[in-house]
Amino acid sequence: MRDSLIGLRMFSPAMVALLCFAGVCALASAADNAKPNVVIIFLDDAGYSDFRPFGEPPYATPNVRRLAEEGRTFTRFYVPQAVCSASRAALLTGCYPGRTGVFGAHPPNARGLDPKFATLAEVLKGEGYRTAMFGKWHLGDQPDTRPFARGFDETSGLMYSNDMWHDHPAHGDYYKDRPLRFWKNGEVTIERVTAGDQAMLTTWYTEHAVDFIDRNKDNPFFLYLPHTMPHVPIYASEKFLGKSGAGLYGDVMMELDWSVGEVMKALDRNGVAENTLFIFTSDNGPWKSYGNHAGETPFRESKLTSFDGGLRSPCVMRFPGRIPPNSTSDRMFSSIDILPTVVKLTGAAMPTPVDGRDAWNIIASDAGMAQPHDYYPFSTFPNFEGVISGDGRWKLHVPHAYMSVETPGMDGAPGVIKQSSIELSLFDLKYDPLETTNVIADHPGVAAKLKAYADRHMSIFYKADEPE
Repeated sequence: MRDSLIGLRMFSPAMVALLCFAGVCALASAADNAKPNVVIIFLDDAGYSDFRPFGEPPYATPNVRRLAEEGRTFTRFYVPQAVCSASRAALLTGCYPGRTGVFGAHPPNARGLDPKFATLAEVLKGEGYRTAMFGKWHLGDQPDTRPFARGFDETSGLMYSNDMWHDHPAHGDYYKDRPLRFWKNGEVTIERVTAGDQAMLTTWYTEHAVDFIDRNKDNPFFLYLPHTMPHVPIYASEKFLGKSGAGLYGDVMMELDWSVGEVMKALDRNGVAENTLFIFTSDNGPWKSYGNHAGETPFRESKLTSFDGGLRSPCVMRFPGRIPPNSTSDRMFSSIDILPTVVKLTGAAMPTPVDGRDAWNIIASDAGMAQPHDYYPFSTFPNFEGVISGDGRWKLHVPHAYMSVETPGMDGAPGVIKQSSIELSLFDLKYDPLETTNVIADHPGVAAKLKAYADRHMSIFYKADEPE
């Protein structure tokens, strides 16, 4: 120490200040060059209006609000298909459902996502990231398609939806011999999930996520937290039952908000929040058939349709110093753009094929940046149903049938569904976000341009003999 002090006396105050400044710059440069961590919380069937600042639900969601205050709220974030497996495959591969062939919601023992399509976990693991998934997988239940084989170093959770079990109100007999299992690191730890286990899922996933962050603060990591809730049947742990004063659904949402807060605390406690891209969103809109056990959306229809009530999801992103805090963007982009954006941020090698594009400019910047796509396609199950213009203003539905809720259910029972249909229709989402008025006759040029995109997309990704 004495020698160090003597050494410092040999320099003038100005030189000492310059050396200190250089040291600070070097530390800042090292921090800037460090590989960013990535956290994705992906809810299941959450409604667009289920959290502040997107809506005004009758329960508190302070942690999502804090995330929004420290990051950016995106009001025009879309998924390409409003169904579980298809949406998850699009997020993790950056590919359209028409390319991967992952449509709808896959049943137990399904093959799932073909391993030839790289997942974001596989891409980042190749760059030295530690990777983990705690939650609902739903992209295959075969040895080579389970998450432990698809790039995740640590895993826990369910292989498919929590309603695919013996207590299903309509199909319980079918699932009696296909038990809903809880897995951890490639092994079954609960052979037959019970209602009591379901009530603990949010807590277990969160505890595993926090432990993972605690153990990997000195390594770049990718944490994928695809919560089972609020997909029906909904459950909350004892610590949240009755807490919301807004029924069971409110309790479930408050527990999910708690989970967001616990992950944020872990990032803060370990000093890695400043170097972490945190993404919070949902796989699709609410399952309105389940009434008071479903969320809310201001848009037309809901899950299992290609109207905005199904495709438009709440989304918040935080990356301190990189994404403007307490800001809102109405620029459109899609879940297929997440993988290429993260790849660009982390310096990883881009896998092929990938349909998404790097959307960092519109995520981190204000208006004026070019849109990454000319159009975004949308579908339901194997049925291609139209496109949205790249700027998000125009939406063209090709003729198709869809399911609409006639009478919502109550307390976990599904409601009455009716079959509806839509003709070739153009909606101006800028002035008509609820898709109420077909303006195709007023804008034939716009319609023709989008129809050409739709025809081209269908010719490339969909076979002529598939259902319309």
